[in-house]
Amino acid sequence: MKMPKLSALAVALILTGCASAPDYKQPSNALTETFLNQSVEGVHSGHNLEGQLTNAHWWSQFDDPMLNQLIEDAQNQSIPLKVASERIKSAQAFNRIVESFKVPTVNLGAGYTSYGISDNDPLLGAAVSSNNPLGTALIDSDQSAFHAGMTIAWELDLFGRIDNQAKAASIRAEQAEIMRQGLTTLITSDVIHNYLQYRGAQERKAIALDLVNDQQQTLELVEKVHRSGYGSQLDVARAKAMLAATKAVIPQLETAENAHQQRLAILLGESPSAMQSRLNAISPLPAFNGVIPTGLPSDLLQRRPDLQIAEREMAAQNAELAAAVANQYPKFYLTGSPGVLANDFDDLFNSNSSTWLASIGVSWNIFDGGRTDAMIKLQESRFEASALSYQHAVNSAIGEVETLLNGYGNSQQYQALISEAKSETDTAVGKAISLYRAGLIDYLTVLDAQRQQHAMRDREVAARLQTANMVVGLNKALGGDWEM
Repeated sequence: MKMPKLSALAVALILTGCASAPDYKQPSNALTETFLNQSVEGVHSGHNLEGQLTNAHWWSQFDDPMLNQLIEDAQNQSIPLKVASERIKSAQAFNRIVESFKVPTVNLGAGYTSYGISDNDPLLGAAVSSNNPLGTALIDSDQSAFHAGMTIAWELDLFGRIDNQAKAASIRAEQAEIMRQGLTTLITSDVIHNYLQYRGAQERKAIALDLVNDQQQTLELVEKVHRSGYGSQLDVARAKAMLAATKAVIPQLETAENAHQQRLAILLGESPSAMQSRLNAISPLPAFNGVIPTGLPSDLLQRRPDLQIAEREMAAQNAELAAAVANQYPKFYLTGSPGVLANDFDDLFNSNSSTWLASIGVSWNIFDGGRTDAMIKLQESRFEASALSYQHAVNSAIGEVETLLNGYGNSQQYQALISEAKSETDTAVGKAISLYRAGLIDYLTVLDAQRQQHAMRDREVAARLQTANMVVGLNKALGGDWEM
């Protein structure tokens, strides 16, 4: 019995069913409906009537024009952001390169050819030599021709190898854009953080200078009392120690002030002197006067760039796996070379000068020592790793938001208690001055109350700075569009 014969196209159609690429579906995550720490003061679910979050340009709620300008300039001038933009262009260009393999490649060519045939040529030597039975050359040994034409080549992507490679390249281009968005968020949050730290260091230094002035007066008074014979050397030593300890804080605050100023210059791509000119005027530490919309845990999947990149990585690995599966099946090629060929240029474009060549071919790697199968296993492993990485990124994102929500709530409580303590020290200073004027206490008691007041002022600034940094961190963890 004769076996039925299958044409190449029939074989290709049969194999197409075997080479079907694994379908990609976005991963589903079992997330809670709300955050555990959602009840923190100053936050809410944040959805408007259209179901969208409303925290665009949230930093404007610090109500600091200088901060707004720094952010705008950073997003326009930052060198890393410019590099990220170039990487987007590179990824898009690579995508176009891969996409180009889907369509035929057409090359145009023209030229003039001249060649000579040797009398000793094993094939044509007898035809050009007169030493043959006919006694005369049959063709000229010198030949030349003009030619023009094109070459067309096309791979029939029956199994989706090229198509899936193009999908992977397209996803990589998407990732490059998402990475720039993530870098914008990172740089913007870094600008806000360093600006807050800079203003906080300025304010704390001013408080320290006031305290130095008060402690200098205390030392002078203690020394005066000691010289009059009513004080002790211990009081003088204590006053000097307190003054020296306060003075020691000032260089540290100046170092912090300079470090954050230099960091801002780097983030904005400016010179240190230009940034110093920007920040020359002393300004108080800005306070956040808004409410933070958190949304739902599921919103993080679409808002955080790191989660978007992780999800797109799964899609890219899936496409590369599909390309590896398709690579084990035959590749079909169509080629054609229409053109014209003539001995004389004047005859080149006559109808009799046309020439052509067409072919169809197939290439099938049936044995490679297991390399193709290993490549499939490699891509499968990479896909599984990307899926696990995505799940880990989701868990980390939820944990980060929960931690910052809790920290934001605690920092607000801490700030409120410190503000209450500062208010009490202000009251204590007022009472001490009143008692001193009534002659009921000495001036050292007044100066000690003022010292405690300055110390509490410093702690109050540190508490406000901690709360502001929590605001920055929480908004960063929630993701969203940070573009100006």
